[in-house]
Amino acid sequence: MDDILILVDEKDNACGKMDKLLVHQLGLLHRAFSVFIFNSKGELLLQQRADGKYHSEGLWTNTCCSHPRFGEELSEAIPRRLMEEMGMNCKTNFAFSFLYKTTFENGLTEHELDHVYFGISDDIPVPASSEVKNWKYISLSELGDNILLHPEHYTEWMKICLPKVKEHVTEHFITTF
Repeated sequence: MDDILILVDEKDNACGKMDKLLVHQLGLLHRAFSVFIFNSKGELLLQQRADGKYHSEGLWTNTCCSHPRFGEELSEAIPRRLMEEMGMNCKTNFAFSFLYKTTFENGLTEHELDHVYFGISDDIPVPASSEVKNWKYISLSELGDNILLHPEHYTEWMKICLPKVKEHVTEHFITTF
């Protein structure tokens, strides 16, 4: 079931299911989520995707990103994948959603309705080496500067959604956790 994705329309209504690789070969719209974990200093926990990932290998991205399994709610998928990828438990709250489509050099296409969640934790991650090559904490301003200087080091979805992440990260939002 891990390799079956939920196909959706632009309003996030489920309209089918399909094998993960086939979805990415055909560029079909599917449900996804991205998690941004901040520490108490307001720094974002980034992961460097493991070598051998089916796309975007070795690139830096947000704390955790994935797809819910067919029949699985986001509220179940997010803590599951956060533990599987980063070895962390953290309460998260919905921030916003965005839709994007990008094609990679290997011919695969990400076409996602991505639901973004924020969390706060000072826990040290214990990432799975099959998922994560490296990790670090970074301020949003430093991250923005790094992306401008070296966009080739970051995933497409990270570059696309960072401006909206910055809009949503406010002192009021952080204190609601």
